[in-house]
Amino acid sequence: MTDFHFHLVSDATGETIISVAHAAVAQFEDVEANEHIWSLVRSSRQMDRVLAAIQANPGVVIYTLVDPARRDQLTIGCQKIGVPCVPVLDPVLGVLSTYLGRAVKGQPGGQHALDAEYFARVDAIQFVLRHDDGQSPYDLEEADIIVVGVSRTSKTPTCFYLANRGLKAANVPIVPGVDPPEELLKASKPLVIALYQSPDRLVQIRKNRMTMLKQDGESDYIEPDAVKRELAYARRLYEKHGWTVLDVTRRSIEETAAAILQLYQERFGALP
Repeated sequence: MTDFHFHLVSDATGETIISVAHAAVAQFEDVEANEHIWSLVRSSRQMDRVLAAIQANPGVVIYTLVDPARRDQLTIGCQKIGVPCVPVLDPVLGVLSTYLGRAVKGQPGGQHALDAEYFARVDAIQFVLRHDDGQSPYDLEEADIIVVGVSRTSKTPTCFYLANRGLKAANVPIVPGVDPPEELLKASKPLVIALYQSPDRLVQIRKNRMTMLKQDGESDYIEPDAVKRELAYARRLYEKHGWTVLDVTRRSIEETAAAILQLYQERFGALP
């Protein structure tokens, strides 16, 4: 295992650079990054502290900074220390600036401005909270997406991920012997996505969940044949109502949400 210090420097929340760092490190086997996250770095004094920490733990530095003075301070400081320093957004911004014929506005954290899109995300998150695990079915027709599936198919985290993209997502559990709410069956506006998980994988996830909750013992919840029957019941229900089925057996939450977003765009043409 190889480990190294990875300094992530941002003049905003750091969400963008953290995502880039995780995506990059994931491409290397047997490598572990000791992350040092420096967010909201906007003054010379703050940057001095960052450079002191980099000197104490030399490693790779990547940054998203729009203030030329802070950029220069960081890059010159890294040159003196002798560590690589990479601006992760510069290539993309350069291409966009040339293509659009417009200058970069240079606003730290511009993607987090309190605009209509921000409030749409807040509204979407509140919608997810109100409609988690089959709650408040009376206004399911107001959802953009309804996610259905048996227990432990990652319905809730998927809905929260979609909400961060501004989509109102509700999730409804599928339970053998319990009829789905009429509001779900009558919903015509939302895109209904039915999640499927392989039996073996689902059993393992449920066992891990029960261990975490310190709930031991056998039950139909984790018994392989019972789980297979539960999934077969769900598949019949999906087919009966013509819901789009998405196999999430080998997907992360992010990959599942990305696939749903693609299906939504194919159906409606664009995100709300």
